[in-house]
Amino acid sequence: MLDIKMIRDDPDAVEAALAKRGVKPATANLLELDDARREFIAKAQELQTERNALSKKIGQIKGQGGDATEILAKADALKANIGTLEHEAFHANMSFEDELAELPNLPLDDVPEGDDESAAVELRSHGTPRTDEVAAHFETGATLGQMDFETAAKISGARFVILTDTLARLERALGNFMLDVHTGENGYREVVPPLLVNEAAVFGVGQLPKFEEDLFHTEGEGYWLASTSEVMLTNLVRERIVPPEELPLRATAWTPCFRSEAGAAGRDTRGLIRLHQFSKVELVSVVEENEGLDELERMTACAEEILKRLDLPYRVMLLAAGDMGFSARKTYDLEVWLPAQQRYREISSCSYCGDFQARRMNARTRGEGKATHFLHTLNGSGLAVGRTMAALLENHLQEDGTIAIPEALQPYMGGAKRIEAAR
Repeated sequence: MLDIKMIRDDPDAVEAALAKRGVKPATANLLELDDARREFIAKAQELQTERNALSKKIGQIKGQGGDATEILAKADALKANIGTLEHEAFHANMSFEDELAELPNLPLDDVPEGDDESAAVELRSHGTPRTDEVAAHFETGATLGQMDFETAAKISGARFVILTDTLARLERALGNFMLDVHTGENGYREVVPPLLVNEAAVFGVGQLPKFEEDLFHTEGEGYWLASTSEVMLTNLVRERIVPPEELPLRATAWTPCFRSEAGAAGRDTRGLIRLHQFSKVELVSVVEENEGLDELERMTACAEEILKRLDLPYRVMLLAAGDMGFSARKTYDLEVWLPAQQRYREISSCSYCGDFQARRMNARTRGEGKATHFLHTLNGSGLAVGRTMAALLENHLQEDGTIAIPEALQPYMGGAKRIEAAR
């Protein structure tokens, strides 16, 4: 949520920042709603002050044995008017909050302009991309007899997969490896969160109301299936005042994620790149304002280290304003090389969100004295497990059809150095 004081103080600067994201002018209508709600509230408070004075006078008259009928009637009329104004203020405030909730976060000044990935800026790369002809990961998975999309489609539908034997173990190995690095070396606290969350939690990270179609929703109780554990990990500080000595807070979780992929019709229909259900190791940090950008660099380095240890070529991209997530102020995408496609594909996004999510969650900390201020949040993938598996199957495919297991992963695979066809 944007700070309305910032919009009041400099609407032109806010409009310019929103324009970088391709958002049409929005502050004029928002400020009209803001003025209306504040006017209703001010009038109600003014009448309440007048009514309080009348109530005091009524008490004095009655205490002296006088007749307060006329003043009582006036007080009752004020009460009715106050009720009307409060009703108007409530609805004006609802309209204002709905409008404000639709506005995305403002990009930082160093974020490039542009609407899509073509405007992203490459910051650095690591490793040498493989350029020979390589089978796609889903073809290798089928050849190994351990990746089954057809049976998954019979059970669930398109964009689901069944992994068996060594590939099933590889999924588990990757998740455990990532968690061990992030908890044992990078200082993240491991969390096992619920996967069904309420509407307030999804709103808190900025996925509602704008992106409802991208989420799965249950009937009855009205739960939402988490599209990423960012939802749960960030909401750990919801409606809290976190003592400053507890900051920074860093949390990680390896969970299934559920996405409808409503806007992905016809894209990546084969393989592990874009499934309705996939697993991901998520990283979330909660920090003071002056620590946010340093934490973004730190978080990105943590995700990069996983790719380095798995010997996977990648590059780091600074996303353009129009290509960032709704809540982000600055985002680095890590893109892993997929030889079968001869291109880099996103495997992690690390984003600094400023106080945008904290305002939606009312998550604060204390400064000097008793004053509180909003926290700053960050999130990133450390990494998406299915896409990591796809990259391994393509980058480490051998001439004999086996898959070489990176040395860092071998202890999690029972010491095995190769993945072979199921027997």
